[in-house]
Amino acid sequence: MSAGGRNWRLVRANTDAVPSSARRFMARARRRRLRAALPWAVTAAVLVVVGALTWVVYGTSVLGVRNVKVVGAQLVTPLQVEEAAAIPQDEPLARVDMDGVRARVRAIPAVDRVTVKRGWPSTLVVEVVERTPVAAVPSSPGKLTLIDATGTPYREVIRKPDGLPLVRTATPGPSDVNTRSALKVLGALSPELREQLVAVSVAAPAQIKLELTKSRTVVWGDDTENETKSQVATALLKKASTEIDVSAPLVVTIR
Repeated sequence: MSAGGRNWRLVRANTDAVPSSARRFMARARRRRLRAALPWAVTAAVLVVVGALTWVVYGTSVLGVRNVKVVGAQLVTPLQVEEAAAIPQDEPLARVDMDGVRARVRAIPAVDRVTVKRGWPSTLVVEVVERTPVAAVPSSPGKLTLIDATGTPYREVIRKPDGLPLVRTATPGPSDVNTRSALKVLGALSPELREQLVAVSVAAPAQIKLELTKSRTVVWGDDTENETKSQVATALLKKASTEIDVSAPLVVTIR
């Protein structure tokens, strides 16, 4: 400064010049600020990690589908199931539409039920339960269509599997009344009748007939009182040579 004024000089104070009480106060203040900031820092770090993991899982092919494992397929091939599932290669496993996969695989005629699971890190597991045939329905010449317990037609064959009866009905299907009647009757037959059964013929809901071995016929009528009709027909198997009429099970005729 100019003459006559005071000369000021900035000096660094020695630590010892600050009272110990003040130093302790400032240290405590710093610790409080650190403690207050720590939860925010931890939260921010967690959010960064979670965001990065979410992006890896959902937004990249690092955990993408590289293998479709098919379990339970016998009538259908694993390739058929994979093609029906229609999963793009490297689709993020976490983003796979499980309900969509189930619906597409379930649309295969021979498939009854489907379970779809994620097999980390890169496998989609598709477990199928195929339909079980309970009867065969003559369709085109020389061919038969297998139906399951719901009456659903699902597979065409040229030879009837051993142990399966025929169901003669014009339009087999779960909504067809004749098909439902035939299945109700089949479910009520005794082991003796099932052993000798060749076919169940349903021209109409009240015109059900059983075709047995040795060219014998059981006139069943409609699909009511099935248990009683089965018992009566079984008891008369050895007495009838050509026909048993149990359509009115309390008034039975045999020939």
